[in-house]
Amino acid sequence: MHIAWLGKKAPFCGNVTYSREVTNALQDLGHQVSFFHFAQEGPPPDNWPDFLEEISIPFLYKSQLYTIPNLRSKKVLTDSLEDLKPDVVHASLTLSPLDFLLPEICEDLDIPLVATFHPAFDRKLRNFSSGTQHLAYQLYAPCLAKYDRVIVFSNIQRAILIKLGVAPARIAVIPNGVDTQKYCPGVSNFKAEVGANRVFLYQGRIAPEKNVESLLKAWKQSNMGVGAKLVIVGNHGPLAASLTPFYGAEHGIVWMGFIADEQRRIEILRGTDVFVLPSLVEGLSLSLLEAMACGLACVATDAGADGEVLEAEAGVIIKTQGVATQLKILLPQLRDHAAWTTTLGTNARRRAEERYTLSDNIAQVEKLYSDLLLLRSQSKRHTPQYLSHASTHLKNSAFVRSKY
Repeated sequence: MHIAWLGKKAPFCGNVTYSREVTNALQDLGHQVSFFHFAQEGPPPDNWPDFLEEISIPFLYKSQLYTIPNLRSKKVLTDSLEDLKPDVVHASLTLSPLDFLLPEICEDLDIPLVATFHPAFDRKLRNFSSGTQHLAYQLYAPCLAKYDRVIVFSNIQRAILIKLGVAPARIAVIPNGVDTQKYCPGVSNFKAEVGANRVFLYQGRIAPEKNVESLLKAWKQSNMGVGAKLVIVGNHGPLAASLTPFYGAEHGIVWMGFIADEQRRIEILRGTDVFVLPSLVEGLSLSLLEAMACGLACVATDAGADGEVLEAEAGVIIKTQGVATQLKILLPQLRDHAAWTTTLGTNARRRAEERYTLSDNIAQVEKLYSDLLLLRSQSKRHTPQYLSHASTHLKNSAFVRSKY
């Protein structure tokens, strides 16, 4: 099968990881993948697949959150799809105006269109960030209703889109998956490297909706002691620069910046005791799944699908309101009770293996493609053109039989 994949290659975020992992797996299974992305100079992400075709789409502006294409973008995309003639187009939506043009482009070219819809959400409108993200769902719903299939990560997302008018039959719930062979418990010297007995970790974007400052405040107020360290792995943008002067090494906080090397990130995870995700809104965090697969005790807010992932003692779930207050109570307990965190880590690893493996994710995506192509093939058999062609074929066959 030939898949035209539209995704992100930079700047690094969960969407980039999703595109890398899924397209790598699809190619390993023998599928051909042509990768479309908004071009940007710089080295590719770690473990980036080798594609037979990689097509750059021009743009005016790009950030981690959204992209503005230029006037040539639609033509470049359309002409390339027309030349390549893929079986399926799969858009890992990058939040750009081009997302809204894809249904028309693919309908004109008669190519089935699949979307993965990533925007974070909160099941309740409890804060400004969740309200803003809900607007993205309201904006996109009329467009998503025109896609042949829309992949979301949880039943909560599905319910939101149905309420906003997307037909239930068009929505497929396929959770994110993690490679549990690669992300697994193992030996690491990271604790010795940072000089700690207990290591707590946040890994992700340093952005307002990630609510990292609440974690930093709780850590500073908890007086965790010299044997405990909080490690922050993520981009050092303007927000990080505004936080580092107030939350530094004197408080046991280690800022490591963005780490491109995947094996290095795995080494850090293996040397960590507790992973904390204090987000105000989420989708289904790949960083959380990676931490779970590595056997870490995990703490996350109930934003998005993360609470669903950690339910039934696979981790500790906190509310998005009053995060700092909750963590101030929780962090010392997680520091002092190693047996508890070991049990949580074992449960987290088991949950990842049972529900959130990359292999299961890819199997479901493959089936979605196959079902969509079969449905398209069956529907074509009932078009006037096909029936006319079939009728002519039958008449000719009857003529040949009568002749002989």
